[in-house]
Amino acid sequence: MRPFDQKTIQVLLTALVFCLGLLFIYAAWRALIAFLFAIFFAYLLEAPISRLQVWFRGSRSAAIAVVYLVFFSLLVLVFALAGPPVVQEAQKLIQQAPQLAEKIDTGELASQVGLQRGWSGETIKRVNDFIKKHRQDIIGAAQTLVVRAARTLQNMWWLFLAPILAVFFLKDGHHFGQVIVNSVKNLRNRQLLATTLDEMNSMLGHFIRAQLLMSALAILVVTLVIWAMGVPYALALGPAAGALEFIPVVGPFVGAVLILGVAFVSGYGHLLWVLLFLVLWRGIQDYVTSPRVLGRTLELHPLAVLFGVLAGGEVAGVLGVFLSIPVLASVRILWHAWQHYRNLSLAPNELQT
Repeated sequence: MRPFDQKTIQVLLTALVFCLGLLFIYAAWRALIAFLFAIFFAYLLEAPISRLQVWFRGSRSAAIAVVYLVFFSLLVLVFALAGPPVVQEAQKLIQQAPQLAEKIDTGELASQVGLQRGWSGETIKRVNDFIKKHRQDIIGAAQTLVVRAARTLQNMWWLFLAPILAVFFLKDGHHFGQVIVNSVKNLRNRQLLATTLDEMNSMLGHFIRAQLLMSALAILVVTLVIWAMGVPYALALGPAAGALEFIPVVGPFVGAVLILGVAFVSGYGHLLWVLLFLVLWRGIQDYVTSPRVLGRTLELHPLAVLFGVLAGGEVAGVLGVFLSIPVLASVRILWHAWQHYRNLSLAPNELQT
């Protein structure tokens, strides 16, 4: 007599395979992230490569080479022109950071800002008392942010593999997808799988390109506006805040806090105008730019987006926040495909009855 029946053995094997898969993901997460960003990079360049492929009479390799050459040439040109002033501003900010921290600790900053804005002595005293009371919390939060940023930068070297790996996805990606589709024997299921994969490919490619476009627009607009407003270290804060727009929901908020925080501790006298600009820019991005760029590609409710961002941040930090929206959109596509599959499966049975 067998101790386990066939069904129990299958369940145990499935659970074992699932656990081994999670263990593998945990052990090889850096390599998986590199492959993941390679896929994103491939989605980013897929559209221009597909168009150039027609001009090169179907030669995909030539199209990939030309797009890579143009892309990295533009990247080098941008860094050569805009890189030096941004780096200088960032170095100045880093050098001034200890002095700004000392001003906060001694209460000099609150007195300076209070005198500029006409605060009473009682108000300045309350602000100083509040800063002293929460000094450890402020220092702890700043240290945590710096440590996380340092760890992220330490692991960034894996991302340099992304453009190299992306070449293989760009060259053979269609073949990989066709192999997956052809592995399904049933014709109806094969067509359903092909349609689902096409929807996911379209959604992911559109999302990556839209996020990059909105981030580039934010870098340009935010940098120019806060520079024109005379915000200290604008050439360092603007690109940083704009780049953070690539991270949905959380990125723009962190960028705004960064600009306002540095402007405040630097003694900038027009914080209200900066705040009004950031609120206005957020409205333009959310209600004008985003609908036009993203369109109805994602079709996600704002509450679902907020839940996904918060859950993704808890599970995988910054990477989880970024992946939350495309993952939710992929789940929506898979759910609709499953419903369509069930309806097709139930239709013959209903006809027989």
